[in-house]
Amino acid sequence: MNQPAVRLRSVTRSYGTGENAVTALDQVSLDIPRGTFTAVMGPSGSGKSTLLQCTAGLDRPTGGQVLLGETDLTRLSERRLTLLRRQRIGFVFQAFNLLPALTAEQNVGLPLRLAGRRPRRAEVLRVLAEVGLRERAGHRPGELSGGQQQRVALARALVTQPEVLFGDEPTGALDSATSREVLTLLRAMVDRGQTVIMVTHDPVAASCADQVLFLADGRVQGALDAPTAERVAHRMTALGAVPATAAAVASC
Repeated sequence: MNQPAVRLRSVTRSYGTGENAVTALDQVSLDIPRGTFTAVMGPSGSGKSTLLQCTAGLDRPTGGQVLLGETDLTRLSERRLTLLRRQRIGFVFQAFNLLPALTAEQNVGLPLRLAGRRPRRAEVLRVLAEVGLRERAGHRPGELSGGQQQRVALARALVTQPEVLFGDEPTGALDSATSREVLTLLRAMVDRGQTVIMVTHDPVAASCADQVLFLADGRVQGALDAPTAERVAHRMTALGAVPATAAAVASC
């Protein structure tokens, strides 16, 4: 069998000390298979954003191991961790984080420049074509819709050909129709072999995933394979979190 893309072993993340200590993650162990789409859900304060940050190397766990392939992120120096994030991990956030003075093409090529590479125009245009925006390569963010800006951000995350793409509420700032476009793109990328891990509060977004992991109080409280929006909403209700879109019945 293929090695998992990501493995967590007894991962704990605590903040503060003594009586003020807060445990955001509590002995979390899980495997994320390669080429799969995993959604992470839970009530506010459940630890889902901390889980994403520790898994993506943006934060260091207090204890345990986080492995990307065979690489133990917890053993890397800050410099090596920075290089790993640039070369092997992609990020898409709720905020598009595009540089307003740069064109779509220049924004997409930026990670390559930060990694010390000169972007090849054909390479950048190919990724923009994958997200349906090749013809918008010369447009600046202010000339693009919210959905188009998020697709540029997605192309920027993919230009380095990352092993894992992490999304933190990537559709949170979009309307339902535009969210569907972005989720359809993510689903298509997974179907071509990309590994995606996405934190979301939206059962409809989660229904695009192969598996949904549910967190509460810093612990994994179960998983749901082949999810539908209704089943996800039901599980979230059982965890004490009724999502804003709980009434939605559409699937990806």
